[in-house]
Amino acid sequence: MAYSAHRILFLGLCLLSGIKCSKVVLENNGYKNLVIAINPEVPENSFILTRTEEMVRGASKYLFTASAKRFYIKDVKILIPATWETQPNYARPKTESYSEADVIIAAPYMNYGNDPYTLQYGGCGEAGRYIHLTPDFLIDDKFLQIYGPRERVLVHEWAHLRWGVYDEYNEDKPFYFAPDKSFEATRCSVDITGIMAECKDPQCSGIKPCEVDQVTGSPTKKCQFFPDKKQRTTSSIMFYQGLNAITEFCNQDSHNAEAPNMQNKMCKSRSVWEVIEQSKDFKASVPMNENAPPPTTFTYLQGGDRVICLVLDVSSNMMISQRKERLQQAAELFILQFIETGSFLGIVQFNSEGKILQELTHIEDDNSRITLANHLPNLAEGGLNICEGIRTAFRVFRNFDQMTYGDEIVLATAGEDNGLTSCMSEVKESGAIIHTIAIGPSAAKELEVLSGITGGLQFSATDSPDSNGLIDAFAGICSTGGHFFNQTIQLEIARKKTQGKDWLNGTVSVDRTVGNDTVFVVTWETMATPAIYVFSPSGQDYSADFVLDMALKESHLKIPGTAEVGDWHYNIDIINATSQTLTMTVTSRAASSSQPPVTVNAYMNKNSANAQSPIKVYAEVSKGYLPVLGAKVTAFIESDTNKEEFQLLDNGAGADIIKNDGVYSGYFFKFNGNGRYSLKVKVQGSEKVTKLSFRKGARAYYIPGYHENGYIFPNPQKPPVSEEDLQSDLGSFTRTTSGGVLVVTGMTGSQSPNFPPCQITDLDANIEGEQVSLSWTAPGEHVDQGTASNYEIRMSATCKELKDHFENAILINMSGLVPQEAGKREYFAFKPEGIVLKNGTIIYFAARAADTFSIKADISNIAQATIMLPYIPAVPEDPESTIDITSLALITVFSIIGICIIAGVSMCITKRKQRRRRRTAPAA
Repeated sequence: MAYSAHRILFLGLCLLSGIKCSKVVLENNGYKNLVIAINPEVPENSFILTRTEEMVRGASKYLFTASAKRFYIKDVKILIPATWETQPNYARPKTESYSEADVIIAAPYMNYGNDPYTLQYGGCGEAGRYIHLTPDFLIDDKFLQIYGPRERVLVHEWAHLRWGVYDEYNEDKPFYFAPDKSFEATRCSVDITGIMAECKDPQCSGIKPCEVDQVTGSPTKKCQFFPDKKQRTTSSIMFYQGLNAITEFCNQDSHNAEAPNMQNKMCKSRSVWEVIEQSKDFKASVPMNENAPPPTTFTYLQGGDRVICLVLDVSSNMMISQRKERLQQAAELFILQFIETGSFLGIVQFNSEGKILQELTHIEDDNSRITLANHLPNLAEGGLNICEGIRTAFRVFRNFDQMTYGDEIVLATAGEDNGLTSCMSEVKESGAIIHTIAIGPSAAKELEVLSGITGGLQFSATDSPDSNGLIDAFAGICSTGGHFFNQTIQLEIARKKTQGKDWLNGTVSVDRTVGNDTVFVVTWETMATPAIYVFSPSGQDYSADFVLDMALKESHLKIPGTAEVGDWHYNIDIINATSQTLTMTVTSRAASSSQPPVTVNAYMNKNSANAQSPIKVYAEVSKGYLPVLGAKVTAFIESDTNKEEFQLLDNGAGADIIKNDGVYSGYFFKFNGNGRYSLKVKVQGSEKVTKLSFRKGARAYYIPGYHENGYIFPNPQKPPVSEEDLQSDLGSFTRTTSGGVLVVTGMTGSQSPNFPPCQITDLDANIEGEQVSLSWTAPGEHVDQGTASNYEIRMSATCKELKDHFENAILINMSGLVPQEAGKREYFAFKPEGIVLKNGTIIYFAARAADTFSIKADISNIAQATIMLPYIPAVPEDPESTIDITSLALITVFSIIGICIIAGVSMCITKRKQRRRRRTAPAA
């Protein structure tokens, strides 16, 4: 198929608009190019493929029904690991990769945690990163009782991934006090029936009424909601898709806006269907006439060894700001340390013409790496033709195996090229992946389109003498195959512009999860070699073991075996008085093939912007698939004229969606003009502070059991996670990573707009005695930095008034509260005027901050404060019996009046049962 340059450019710009380069497109109601990738650590099992196909086919039909005939799954590509045996029907992948897959199939870290989940940390309506399913979930039918049919689970997770909606249950707050003065299970819709009860034992051989917390008046943590097996309502999929009757998402009519769940919190109490209606998918589709969707087609893909070609600019543009030398040093470091053993690497240089410097060479050992490094170009002259460089790389690939599918190009260039669009169609049809590195402020504007249409990574490097941009970029081009053992881990990338005789000193922590292939690399700019000192934690001096390369002004040290755990110290001494730039780069690999290392991945929620809204910055810190908590995470965003540094937090406030999920978040808003902004993140873990945690966030509900015909049919209890495993000390560690590039266009001047404080998302309210206590995380004067000027908090007797008419609600006098710096916890207590606080009182609250210019933030989440005096009825324990709300009410009457005629009670029970609609009934 031929692609016009305009079509390619448009596609590239579309791909730049989100945080994940998913290739899924909606075409005539069908989703195409959905990629499911199997982790290479998963043992070969053809049954996984069978079950995956069954799941997807069923999900397509279920999605078709749930979306009112708007959507179905048209075609799927399943990426098979290279470790599995090759089959005749396996094709070679093009730009599909494990790191960009929509669904990954991988074992959980540790022997528990089969919850299907979606890694989702954007705002309402923003796409997630991927769905994670485990092999056990696909193979073991015991999970059907817990999560429901696999196809339904996939649709639940697809809604997270594609449309950015949230769960309608809340494990932290499973019950809430409803306006009718009763406790309800947190769910949508409220028409889902069931009972609230406590099991007497793990087998639930008997049940009893839920105990009540004597302080809050709420059910204790032992209380559970068991939905009825048979339901009359059809919604909602985002609460629990496993019930047979559930075939729809909650809409405006069925939505439960009172429930304290993530959907209401993040989407301003809008229903799931209302959010879907605002999506690009919905606006680009109309319901189909057919009663069933067309069948889904499947393609199996299997890659092999990694094949890369460096395509390096040697035009006269490289003569400026020592670009040539810095590119040589960064490329050599990529060859000597970053690229994985077993890969194939070629080298091409280009100016107005392309030239092959080295055909594809198998990287087997240090000698093959040195041989490749010796072929790096040492030239800076002539014009610029980027397409010629790309075409020359294609020749390198075809000389190897006649194909370009799935091969990778690392394109580094510094100049403008008006002819770059001429090869866009050729690039698209090649099936190759192009990673782009823009050097300096004048690099071709179309570079990001090249990487966007091929699924490549995007980086930029400024000409600033104290910038590590080129090394950061090459370090960011790591393996995408899912093999953690071979992945290069960046421990330290430090740089310093020295003034005369000076030192570059530092400490880098080698933790228990890394240590193999640990390499220290030093670069400098002049002919005078600096003195380099490196000491292990035990004091061993490795200074004499550095290998010097005077031509590239580089020296490197490889630690034999596994590096000693602890803090390593380095000192680089400038002997002469010449001003120059020094760099120290430290990398390592996993210490064991059975234990994944601590890793960090950094992203921005957009790759292109017009500077009219803040950019969200994320850093995911994990060990395997478990979050790492308690780390100090710092983001650095650098443009050609400025560098900003700010903290990323995992506190569930501001840009951060979920507290303690291992995703650290923050806002960037200090734009200083059009151009490229590169992201780098540094993570520091401290002894006895950082720890592992459960995976939190968007995931399928682990249902405790079902209620049917007066009996509870419990599911097995969720496997306990060893506190010893989670609390195990990770020790001190350091990590650095690149997070790509942001392209800003359409900005006038260099002054960033004034942005208001960010939205408060964690407002909490409680009634204590005669006072109401409110708490929230302080936003900033500008988004999440600085100190807001003032707060506006209002209260109402209804949630709807705050949602729809905030300005009409009762204003609370906040004159006595001085706002704190962003990120700190605010507390405010007051005695409400004109409101009698008594048993059954419900008050709703919402807030917003303003800056010194009276620019106001969005309205916060709505918090509920209630008074519910605890009452525990004296109910005889009978393991064979249950009791509904009506009977419980009668028992309460008995306790007050002390006498009732038995015949009268029976008549009362019968009549009241007939006229009450059964909802959530406590059990005895």
